[in-house]
Amino acid sequence: MAVTGPGSPVAISTGKVEITPAAGYFMGGYGTDEPRTAGGEAKQPLYARCFALWENGLRGVIVTAEVLAIPPTMHHAIRDRVTALDVNGISVASSYFAVTATHTHNGPVLIEELNPFMAYNLTDLTEVEAYSSWLTDRIVDLVRTTLGAPRTPCTLDYQVGQESFSYNREGLAYVERDVPILAARDLTGQPVAVLFSYGCHPVAAGGLRQWDSDYPGIATAMIEKATGGFAMFLLGPAGDQDPVRQPVLAPGWDGMVTYGTQLGQTVLDAIAGAGRLLTAPNQAALSWVDLPLDIDDSAANIAQVSADFQARLDYTNPGYPGWKKRHASVMIDQVASRSFRKSIPLPLQVWTLQGTPPLRLVLTGGELVSGYAVYLRRRYGGTDGVWVMGYANEVAAYIPSDELLFVSPGLQYACGWDPDFPGIGGGAMCVYGWLGRFVGRPPGSANDGVEQIIINQLTSMLG
Repeated sequence: MAVTGPGSPVAISTGKVEITPAAGYFMGGYGTDEPRTAGGEAKQPLYARCFALWENGLRGVIVTAEVLAIPPTMHHAIRDRVTALDVNGISVASSYFAVTATHTHNGPVLIEELNPFMAYNLTDLTEVEAYSSWLTDRIVDLVRTTLGAPRTPCTLDYQVGQESFSYNREGLAYVERDVPILAARDLTGQPVAVLFSYGCHPVAAGGLRQWDSDYPGIATAMIEKATGGFAMFLLGPAGDQDPVRQPVLAPGWDGMVTYGTQLGQTVLDAIAGAGRLLTAPNQAALSWVDLPLDIDDSAANIAQVSADFQARLDYTNPGYPGWKKRHASVMIDQVASRSFRKSIPLPLQVWTLQGTPPLRLVLTGGELVSGYAVYLRRRYGGTDGVWVMGYANEVAAYIPSDELLFVSPGLQYACGWDPDFPGIGGGAMCVYGWLGRFVGRPPGSANDGVEQIIINQLTSMLG
């Protein structure tokens, strides 16, 4: 077996396919009572990208899709089909495969998440199911093609840039600044592929009526044009991070271009010089945790929950969000049939790239808030030692911290409850379609909540 170490040549293969739906298809990202459809030519084409890394065999495959989120059913279908591939004797191990969403809010509606009925008032899902099936096929074909594509010998190096256009929209102290950057350089030292990240919600464009990939797409296209190579954006812990709003950067095309160009230039400035040398991933782990919802299913409480949802459904205030009413109508039926879920599975994935120090890539499902990244960075040497990403593999909910779950008065969207009826699901849980919020651990309690479950599992995976 060849002896390898940081700076030793590895190889990469890459691929990219367009996934832009036709004009007239439904747009996802913002709760609405009238389905939003795309009109005219796309502002930006939407793409799926694939990056495969080789060192004494296949060492890792990452796919990104410029969509809001990968629904659980699609994730499982993609993973099962990708890991069943045999491309000239090459197969993909499940722990070394990840599929992520860039979370553009002007991309296509997909099945399940956000719930098409609750979020967008869609009742006929024929087109949604057809596009989601087509996209699944498209991603699997992209991986197959990339595995069979020519490989470029490279070295890998890593560094961390800085950005400043995020703020914490939930009112917490944490603000994302770090921009992790992994560059694959050919043997002349030229970058041929760049993976980069930032923790900021891709909502700089606002709710346009044309397809666009928001600021990540602007940055990715800029890097590809400047280098002549391949670029991939991986969204960081953006669940509580939004672009800073200024009068000259209100939501719209200009603000999106400004922030995307700013991020792209930060990456280009960084890769003008090489960072810390790394190897391909030599350790990988994929596991699942079950996150409990705060649901008391005793007869008395279930009766109260049903009454609370009915009261929400009966609100006559014309300004009350329709998506909360539609959520209430579905939850009333689930309570009556006792068909509601009491927990949500969450995939957690870790890759380790050896170097001095090693780099651990953490990819979590869901809309991860930044507090998790703050904890992991403190424990594992900052962003130099751990690169934290959300929106990976599947997105079934926001993943709030205890600080959000116990915040008062509970107006924060990501916490999953509202002060009018704190005993039932509110905020983001309405568009994701869950009965209650997540279980937290109150101060002084010894019982684990979702924060402790996630941190404990990641700690065991990271070592």
